[in-house]
Amino acid sequence: MAIQRKKTKTESTAKANREKKEKRILLEKHKDIARIDQESKRTHGWYVRVRFKGTTHSKFFSDGKCGGRYSSLLAALAWRNETEASLGKIRTDKHIVTVSHTTTGVVGVRFNEKLHRYEVSWVDSQGKQGKTSVSIVKHGKQSALAKACQIRKEKEAERLVA
Repeated sequence: MAIQRKKTKTESTAKANREKKEKRILLEKHKDIARIDQESKRTHGWYVRVRFKGTTHSKFFSDGKCGGRYSSLLAALAWRNETEASLGKIRTDKHIVTVSHTTTGVVGVRFNEKLHRYEVSWVDSQGKQGKTSVSIVKHGKQSALAKACQIRKEKEAERLVA
């Protein structure tokens, strides 16, 4: 007959804390990571999609191959962080726009031909939108664009640090 050892209080507490941490991580939202549970195709796992400078890198982490729901999430988080680092993307849970659809080619800076100025827009760390403009008449076209880009860069850095 095998003798069963009674678990100590610290072992039980450690296990409970570990399970609580696992549950918390599973319930949290993770940027660029989505849960896929498609019963009809017997597909269960985490789908990671990293977008940066117009390209998308994606990978699926199956619960079966990774050893369970928690393990596959940890693998997905690690892959996302490694991929972002290798691409040079800043690791943050805040939204970052990297593709500009303006004629300037700079995110958050647009040329207003009618008013002869560059307009700069940004969102601060509290989610409030900010806006300013740089006059082409006062600074010249090249200098005004450089000044507008510098303002945008500073405001984006402030948002990401906060």
